[in-house]
Amino acid sequence: MAEQRHIRAQRARAQAIGGGVRCGGVTEVLARVVGVQSQDPAAAALGVRARSAGLTAGDVRRAVGEDRTAVRGWFMRGTLHLVAASDVRWLLELLGPVFLRSGERRLRELGLDPKLCARAERVIGLAIAADGPLTRAELTERLGGIGIPTQGQAAFHLIRRSALAGQICYGPEGDGPTARARFALLDAWLPAEGRQPWEGEAAAVELARRYRAGYGPSDVQDFVTWSGLPTSAAKRAWAATSDGETEDAAEEGDVRLLPAYDNYLTAYRSRELSVPAAHERRVWPGGGQIRASIVVDGWAVGTWSRGVKGSAGVMVSPFGALSAGVEDGVAAEAADIDRFLARG
Repeated sequence: MAEQRHIRAQRARAQAIGGGVRCGGVTEVLARVVGVQSQDPAAAALGVRARSAGLTAGDVRRAVGEDRTAVRGWFMRGTLHLVAASDVRWLLELLGPVFLRSGERRLRELGLDPKLCARAERVIGLAIAADGPLTRAELTERLGGIGIPTQGQAAFHLIRRSALAGQICYGPEGDGPTARARFALLDAWLPAEGRQPWEGEAAAVELARRYRAGYGPSDVQDFVTWSGLPTSAAKRAWAATSDGETEDAAEEGDVRLLPAYDNYLTAYRSRELSVPAAHERRVWPGGGQIRASIVVDGWAVGTWSRGVKGSAGVMVSPFGALSAGVEDGVAAEAADIDRFLARG
């Protein structure tokens, strides 16, 4: 048990959710953990908050929509992540082909043959080039013009396919309360700057090195789980790297409120070091959900949520009695969440 606590404390420190570690900016957070899981953009912003000090939701939004230093797209495991702009292309070159191949069966199931997929890719590119960044609904309408069903998943899978192929990426959001994310042409939104720093096997090795640094102590099966790389490629990359220096970390009572789908809860093959077995279902209730969690030195002690329709205030559901120190930590984190969102 003492060994498990030590490993957990080291992981929490590496993830910047423990040991008193907090990053100073959006790109610093993203560089440390490679990318923040982002199927829910609001949760991704809160994931950045949990690993930083003094940032606001507006800082995250500006990094994505104005400064273009962060980009949302499909990366590790073929799942939406927010990554640093400097990492977009080499990650796509490494991971895109993996998930394009694994997605071929689903495209066939949807009646989308290679010829139709290629035509859809051209339609998406021409539409954005002509009219600027477009929403998913707008792209779906354009795809409907070539016979793609506008209901169901076909259009979504074609849009994702274009993103994995490096043609498009999430770009700016529109204005107003009903704003929706829009897709931009990757080369227009984020112009390429010469040769990529890592290619082929070197890119896989770099990904393994970054994973070891940001998620260790870990093993190759953890890396396979997190990255989505084929096991053989992941093992070769892992063997070419080493753990390097790991900072010693002790339990300090460091409380963080992690958002739903947080990296820390999805980055390892096993949950035994992060969540008590007796309370797993409260964090993973099923249906693909991963609830926002309260962690102390990387150990989940409860879940949390905010009021409906954006009302202020954090509501906590602890797994058991919390110490006074942890309660104070939760209150401080809850106040910081209100600050973070209020200054968005």
